[in-house]
Amino acid sequence: MFLHLSQLTAVLLAFSTGAVTAFPAYGSLAGYSREELDQIIPTLQAQSPTPPPGPLNDTSTKLVNDKDHPWKPLRKGDIRGPCPGLNTLASHGWLPRSGVATPAQIINAVQEGFNMENSIALFVTYAAFLVDGNLITNQLSIGGKTPETGPDPPKPAIVGGLDTHAVFEGDASMTRGDAFFGDNHSFNETLFDEFVAFSNKFGGGKYNLTAAGELRWQRIQDSIATNPTFSFVSPRYFTAYAESTFPINFFVDGRQGDGQLDLTVARGFFQNSRMPDDFHRANRSMGADGLDVVAAAHPIEPGSNHGVGNYVLDPTSADFNSFCLLYTNFVNQTIRSLYPAPTGVLRTALNTNLDFFYSGFGDPDCPQIFPYGHN
Repeated sequence: MFLHLSQLTAVLLAFSTGAVTAFPAYGSLAGYSREELDQIIPTLQAQSPTPPPGPLNDTSTKLVNDKDHPWKPLRKGDIRGPCPGLNTLASHGWLPRSGVATPAQIINAVQEGFNMENSIALFVTYAAFLVDGNLITNQLSIGGKTPETGPDPPKPAIVGGLDTHAVFEGDASMTRGDAFFGDNHSFNETLFDEFVAFSNKFGGGKYNLTAAGELRWQRIQDSIATNPTFSFVSPRYFTAYAESTFPINFFVDGRQGDGQLDLTVARGFFQNSRMPDDFHRANRSMGADGLDVVAAAHPIEPGSNHGVGNYVLDPTSADFNSFCLLYTNFVNQTIRSLYPAPTGVLRTALNTNLDFFYSGFGDPDCPQIFPYGHN
C-alpha cells in the first residue's frame, strides 16, 4: 500500500511522462479530468463498497484499552492526521495501524472503541470518504500523503486523506492550526496551552461543556483575527461544534461518565494518540451530545474572512436552522464539483456511497438527491 524507494523512482518517472501507473491505492480521485481518470482507474484494484455496519448490540461501557488493543508507537510509513480520535483508534489497533482503512472499518472502530452512535458514525465517515477517499479501492487515509507515496497529482485533484483542507477538515480546530499557516494536522502545543487555560478558567480544571463553549468562540475569534482565508461555512460550521463536544463524549472514561475531561487524559489523546491505562468507552451510544450548548454560548452565523478581521456572513451556507441544506449543498456543490461527469465503476461507487451517506442523515423531510442518476 505504501511505496518504497524503488517504487518512488518509478512514480516520479511515470508522472513526468503523464502516466499514472503507480497512483496510491488510497489517493482520492476527486478533481481529475475524464482523461486522467481513464488512465488511473484501470491501474487500481477495484473493491466493491460493502454495506456499513449497523448499530452495536451491546452499547454498555467496556474496557477498550485491552490486551488485544495495546498502544504501539508509529512505524515508518504509518499515517496520522488531524482527528485525535481516529489517530488513537489506529494507534491502539481498533483501526489498521497504517492509518489507511475502509469506511466499514472506521465505522466499526468508532462504535466499538468509543461507542459512537451509528447514524453519526455513518454521516461523518461517508462525508469524509466521499471527498477525501478513493472510491475505487474503498480506502481512506486518516491523514495525508507520506514521502513514500510519490509526487502530488496535478491540480485540481485532491491529494487524498483527511489532511486535505476545506472539503472536510477546516479552520479553527482546537489543537491543530489553520491550513493557511502551513500545518493543519500536527498537534500544536500553543493551541493545547489555550485548551488548558480555558479549561482551568471556565471548567474548574476540566474540559467540559462550559469550557468548550468559551474555547470554541475563542478559536473562531483567533482565526478571524489572524487568518485572511478563514472559512466558517457548511460543513465546517457543523463539524467545528461537533469537534468541541467529541472529547467530552468519547475521551471521558465511561465508568466516570460525568462530562469532565481530565487535562492529562486530554493530552494523551490529542498529542500521543493514546488512551489512558484501563480506559473504558462511553457508557451509552454517543454522538454530538451537547452541541447545542456549545453553539448557544456565543452564537455566530456562517461566513468567511475577506482579509484579516473582515468576517462576512454567507447566507448561502447551511446553519442550525437549515440542516437539510447541509446535505443538499454537500451533494450538489461539493461532490458535483469534485466529480462533474463520472462514468462506469466510479459512477457506481459514487452512487453507492452517496446512498450510505444519506442513510446516516436521518431526516425524512430532506429528500435524497441522485446527482448521477440511479445505478
